Amino acid sequence: MQIQGTTALITGGASGLGEATARRLHAAGANVVLVDVQQEKGEALAKKLGAKARFAKADVCSAEQVQAAVNEAVKAFGGVQFAILCAGIGAARRMLSKEGPMPLEQFQKVVNVNLIGHFNTARLASEAISRTTPNADGERGVIVMTASVAGYEGQIGQCAYSASKGGIIGLTVPMARDLSGLGIRVMTIAPGLFDTPLLAALPEEAKQSLGRQVPFPSRLGHPDEYALLVQTIIENPMLNGEVIRLDGAIRMAPR
Repeated sequence: MQIQGTTALITGGASGLGEATARRLHAAGANVVLVDVQQEKGEALAKKLGAKARFAKADVCSAEQVQAAVNEAVKAFGGVQFAILCAGIGAARRMLSKEGPMPLEQFQKVVNVNLIGHFNTARLASEAISRTTPNADGERGVIVMTASVAGYEGQIGQCAYSASKGGIIGLTVPMARDLSGLGIRVMTIAPGLFDTPLLAALPEEAKQSLGRQVPFPSRLGHPDEYALLVQTIIENPMLNGEVIRLDGAIRMAPR
């Protein structure tokens, strides 16, 4: 699909992978709606991007708030063609430690935000995308979800995170099949080690150590490299129903 003149709804759009994607798609001519709980950052970015950007505060777990964000996109720009789902949280805790079993509420929260939040946004965005006029090839839009290499090789302490990302991987094919008759493609990106807010608390030395674990290039991924893959997915109509690892060939060790 062509990006110029379209509208992208981007969850987690105020920072990290979502911010980089918003900047890239905006530069390519798209309107962008940043959906995030980080109001100050989201509003600042939307203001910086200008008239072709909006911020919509929403928790991806809330049907009402996400629907309001979708409605805002349609009202502001006339429709939605792309939904890029980057919102997510992490939690590192062993399922059994000296403190006892991992609290069920902690596991549920991660799965609720990362997996159910993805599905909630995708189902509501797909309805808006289905109302757009298809292009000459019958295509109406694209949904891009964000999993993780942890969905394949979860490390110690990643039971909740890995389960949530593995669920996104499992959603990819059936969601693509469900929406194929409407001309909507569905893809998932599984990033490896990226320099995002999830790693922001780590010292620089620790980040460099993580980067050296990547076979090549031996560094953390840059958020714009994720955004570049999003653009490629949008522009290549044969990419559908697949998970692409974006990880420099890393395979995560147990710790």
